[in-house]
Amino acid sequence: MILIDGKKEAELLRQELKKEVSDLKEKYNRVPGLTVILIGDLAPSKIYVRNKEKFANEVGLKSDIIRYSESIEEKVVLDKIDELNKNATVSGILVQLPLPKHIDKKKIIEAINPLKDVDGFHPMNVGNLSSGYESSIPCTPMGCYLLIKKIEPNLSGKKAVVVGRSNLNGKPMTQLLLKENCTVTITHSKTKDLKAECLKADIIVAAVGIPELVKGDWVKKDTIVIDVGINKTDKGIVGDVAFDEVSKNAKALTPVPGGVGPMTIACLLKNTIDCFKRSQI
Repeated sequence: MILIDGKKEAELLRQELKKEVSDLKEKYNRVPGLTVILIGDLAPSKIYVRNKEKFANEVGLKSDIIRYSESIEEKVVLDKIDELNKNATVSGILVQLPLPKHIDKKKIIEAINPLKDVDGFHPMNVGNLSSGYESSIPCTPMGCYLLIKKIEPNLSGKKAVVVGRSNLNGKPMTQLLLKENCTVTITHSKTKDLKAECLKADIIVAAVGIPELVKGDWVKKDTIVIDVGINKTDKGIVGDVAFDEVSKNAKALTPVPGGVGPMTIACLLKNTIDCFKRSQI
């Protein structure tokens, strides 16, 4: 079995992006800029934003973090987004989720200029992706897609099963696989006989948030399995895939942690650079 090393692949992608930023600086005399808005003190969000800043700096991007207390008024955040939309030095805007309950997530996402939406969550980008047009692609499914392509460059005709139907991963993942001419089945926690669906798959992407849901006997030989899940359990952090069991059958498998996670931030940097390039056309 091939253990898919997300850390290594993310490092290789960042090296490519660093070269690209250097070339853009030479051509335009400025670099892409990423601005992150962080509201509140949630520890996972703070760690994630700190890593974004670290890797943005590593590849040569201009990186800014705007921090607000949890009690910040929604209007202040919306006004700041409007200001960033108009700022030519800001290529990408990201509002770190989750948000406090008094702030409307839908309103915040829709306030971001779709051309600066590095998360790929704006309805215009969602629509463009599903229509096969150019768009910002959500970072986690983009990372999954790049890891799958490393193992199998030609996905045409492959049967793919996506476990999970979230807007963050399941739905955009489905669109990316369809674009590669896969036959895609999108499943979820209410699917009848999920095991039977998985056994038909050449590719499984598990992103449903149920610890070790996908078992060894759910996976046929030569299946590529991408585990997006991050679940805290009594035995530590585990994915949505029973790693020890599935590793005996799968052709390739991502570990948790160290699989999809590192690719997510690398793809955020890629999206920032792509937003900058589109703005120069």
